[in-house]
Parts: sequence; structure tokens; C-alpha cells
Amino acid sequence: MTLPCQRRLAAIATFLLLSSVPIHASDTPPGPGDKATGDLWEVTSQMSMEGMPMAMPAQTHKVCAPKEWKEPPPGMDERQKCQVSDFKSEGPKVSWKARCAGPPEMTGVGEITRSSADAYTGLIKFAVSEGSMKVTLTGRRVGPCELAAK
Repeated sequence: MTLPCQRRLAAIATFLLLSSVPIHASDTPPGPGDKATGDLWEVTSQMSMEGMPMAMPAQTHKVCAPKEWKEPPPGMDERQKCQVSDFKSEGPKVSWKARCAGPPEMTGVGEITRSSADAYTGLIKFAVSEGSMKVTLTGRRVGPCELAAK
């Protein structure tokens, strides 16, 4: 892999790592005076890329999610023009597919498995013309939070 290609992948990876953390909004926005509560999660994500000798440093953020997940975690920048499909929830596992118009154009699949009501692990895989990237996720519930309206 050439140096310019590695730099482009590194820029894409940095963007994806910073934007791949689960941030959910309620399916039904709260009415005036209503406050919907969710779960506050501390999420650690780490990106690795094909052709790069080391993984990117892990990032940890706190995010608010509904108690029941009915969609995959958004996080792709709107400029990427991503569409999510095939969301499935089976027992403790949720999975989905994503296609992003870009630039760069990419496709991906994601899966998160809850090991308990307070913890999960996950993996998101992306394919771009320059190679592939993986984002590993670990999350632990740290308390309640107030959900933002969609």
C-alpha cells in the first residue's frame, strides 16, 4: 500500500472512529414538558485498518441511548450519505448493514451483543476501495440520561 493511500485510509479511519459511537434518539420525541429517559453508556471504540501496522488509539465517550434499541447506532457524518438496512434484533444481539455514498464510498456491517443489561461488545466492519477497517466497541451502562428529541 502506498503512503498517500495509507494517509487517506488514516484520515477515513480517524473520521469513522470519532463518529462510530452509539448515539440514539427516541423513536417518539417527547412532547412539551415530557422528558424521555434512556441509559447513559461509556463506550470505548478502537479502529484498526488493513495494511496499517498498529491500531488507532482507543477513544472513550459517554452517550445516551434508549433503553430498547430499535435501530443501529448512528454516527456516520451526514456528509457520508449513509443508509442503514437489515437491522435485526435477536436476543442479546443487534446487527445491521450500511452503505455510504461518501466520499469515499463504503459498505459495512455492524453487530453489538449485550453480555448483560449493563455491558456490551461489538464490531463494525467497513470496506472501501483502499482496503478494510474494523471498529471494536465495548460499552458499559453508567446510569440514566435524558434523551434528545429526533
